[in-house]
Amino acid sequence: MALNDLLNLHERPTRRGEFIKLGIALFFLAIIYFFTRRHFGDLREGNLLIIAAIIGGYMAMNIGANDVANNVGPTVGSLALTLGGAILIAAIFEAAGALIAGGDVVGTIKKGIIDPGFLNDADSFVWLMMAALLAGALWLNIATAAGAPVSTTHSIVGGVLGAGIAAGGMDVANWPKMGAIVASWVISPLIGGIIAAGFLYLTKRTITYKKDMRAAAKRMVPLLVAAMAWAFATYLVMKGLKHVWKTDFGTALMIGLVVAVAVYLLVRPRIARTADGLPPGKASINKLFTIPLIFAAALLSFAHGANDVANAVGPLAAINDAIQHGAIAKKAAIPLWVMLVGALGIAIGLALYGPKLIRTVGSEITDLDQQRAFCIAMAAAITVIIASQLGLPVSSTHIAVGAVFGVGFLREFLKTNYALMIEEIRAHHQGETQAVVDAYLRRFEAATTEQRGQMLAELKAKRTDTGLSKKDRKRLKKVYKHELVKRSAFMRIIAAWVITVPASGIMAAMLYYMIRGMML
Repeated sequence: MALNDLLNLHERPTRRGEFIKLGIALFFLAIIYFFTRRHFGDLREGNLLIIAAIIGGYMAMNIGANDVANNVGPTVGSLALTLGGAILIAAIFEAAGALIAGGDVVGTIKKGIIDPGFLNDADSFVWLMMAALLAGALWLNIATAAGAPVSTTHSIVGGVLGAGIAAGGMDVANWPKMGAIVASWVISPLIGGIIAAGFLYLTKRTITYKKDMRAAAKRMVPLLVAAMAWAFATYLVMKGLKHVWKTDFGTALMIGLVVAVAVYLLVRPRIARTADGLPPGKASINKLFTIPLIFAAALLSFAHGANDVANAVGPLAAINDAIQHGAIAKKAAIPLWVMLVGALGIAIGLALYGPKLIRTVGSEITDLDQQRAFCIAMAAAITVIIASQLGLPVSSTHIAVGAVFGVGFLREFLKTNYALMIEEIRAHHQGETQAVVDAYLRRFEAATTEQRGQMLAELKAKRTDTGLSKKDRKRLKKVYKHELVKRSAFMRIIAAWVITVPASGIMAAMLYYMIRGMML
């Protein structure tokens, strides 16, 4: 089935279309079954490994359906890429990141949140990891169906914690680690939102609030693109390639700087030529951010594939290692077949079920254009770099969605603030003719940010007895408040974030007891 045919299933969702998507997903899991049965069916615990491989493929598809939307959603929502183009780019680069830079070994206990010393034997460990993997996948499936982008890392962490407690009691858990993970629920979206809002305000002050936007864009856009190149090159060296080439932060930063200078020298004349041919207006200036956004979506997908494929294949690699060697190890090798399960599963899940979350992130939280999407991409890369240096555990999902919220809430603030300025002007012109008021408002709207501030200051100096009281401003703030972030989407996503670890943990504990009961 061609990519366009898959997209048509999403554009016109029907019962037949859902059956086709389900059939493709089941066909992928069937391939995993026949492959693993052929190669591992003769092992003493071969059937367990076959089941674990199928669960790993299911988990990988759910990661593709839910988590990849964060990388390409803003790009699609801003119309820098079509849905089909975004899925194609993300699928290629996610798979490439997983296979090229996914690593040769993986920690068997995700984030060190439980102590394997409390487990009695390798069998208990295998049952624990199977329960954790299945619980994480089920929770991602539920969240995707509800249209809530959640952290796949938190899903598997909750699963490991819940199954670990079921297997070894409360003492098995590393509670300080869990405290750090809980803190990341707040830290990740907050930092991402602040950075994205800061970049959006910078672009507004330096480009869209200027009289000659084209001239301002010719100066600023090359600098912004170079800054993006610096951030993404550093991000890619630190995170995307960390499994194949480890380096320190200073080296990564210098490599990023060299890339940024080269990109600046390359794009500056091109952007100048393109800007000269554009008609005046914000919509035209937005087009200058399109190509950088496409590169950002590709690089974010590559880094995501390199890092988050471990959420699918890590537990599977741990199970494979425990069954093959009959013992629990702190590190497990990732066989090529395990990595292929993760890489292909992510790509298939993205193509089949990813569009729902791509639309949620790209257009259902707040309206995005290319400039806003650019700021979100910048926030995603910079936040991970800062968090890595500070040793803070962060979620790429929470960062990206937090950045979308940050952009939306800044727009709300600016719109409301502008409406209050207009009311302030009207209050200062009480008693004057409508023509005089309209003429002043036209001059105010055409003025730069600095000129507007000066005009308001002059009005207040001349007419100190008029203007809005604090009580009036508070009342009008409620009247003119522009809700540019959809509150229903905001509350749904926040609720899903809060319950991710407990929900996957409870499911994992129940599944562990079920698996243990069947195996004993």
